[in-house]
Amino acid sequence: MKEASTQAQRPAPLPAPDMQEYGARQNDQPQVSHRRLYMQLQVFTGCKDIGQVKTSLEQAQCECVLYLNVNDPQGFGVLFFAEDPTYFVTTVRTLLATAPFSTLTLLPEMTMFGRTYGTGRERELEEWLLEKPKKNVLDPEWAWAIWYPLRRKAEFGLLTGPEQGKILGEHAMIGRSYGEAGLARDVRLACHGLDKNDNEFVIGLIGKELAPLSKIVQDMRKTQQTAKYIQSLGPFFVGRATYQSAFK
Repeated sequence: MKEASTQAQRPAPLPAPDMQEYGARQNDQPQVSHRRLYMQLQVFTGCKDIGQVKTSLEQAQCECVLYLNVNDPQGFGVLFFAEDPTYFVTTVRTLLATAPFSTLTLLPEMTMFGRTYGTGRERELEEWLLEKPKKNVLDPEWAWAIWYPLRRKAEFGLLTGPEQGKILGEHAMIGRSYGEAGLARDVRLACHGLDKNDNEFVIGLIGKELAPLSKIVQDMRKTQQTAKYIQSLGPFFVGRATYQSAFK
């Protein structure tokens, strides 16, 4: 009787957390994927020969982009990306522990790390999660980039879904206008729990020219999301690609 009573008092098991990414419905069926791409920007200074860095990346055959830091004449950033996060603590870690990287100064305050995610509106979910981010950063004609993390204020999470949707829609329309005009592309990464400063997102703005990327940041400042609900932006890394690996 005692054992039966104990079993009756046990709470029902909780449903397992949903770890899938979702896109728009196709043929009345939801798009679902458990795959995602991780991207990490590592920034260095003290480099007097960028050719050695480029050669090292070529020999390692990493999927990456090498950016010259426009704000540091001896600085550069390397954007690595992979579907398996273990890649960053094995292949990337080993590479950065050897010359020429080991002889340079790493700027950990500039490190950015995040994962692609679905919003539920993507027409081609896995292309959005895996292919599009790589195509954006590996396009040789789109060499300029601005990368930065951001964190929203807690109050944003307390808004209703329709309220959040209206605010995000205003933001999205600006980005869409730049995209349709061929002025900018973006890479959006979630970094909840992955960022030492508790940022929530990493944004990459990619362009053929730098001016539109600066202007889109300026235009976004006027939106309700940025003006009212963003707690922090940056630091900003501004660079131009000098080496891009082949698209795989």
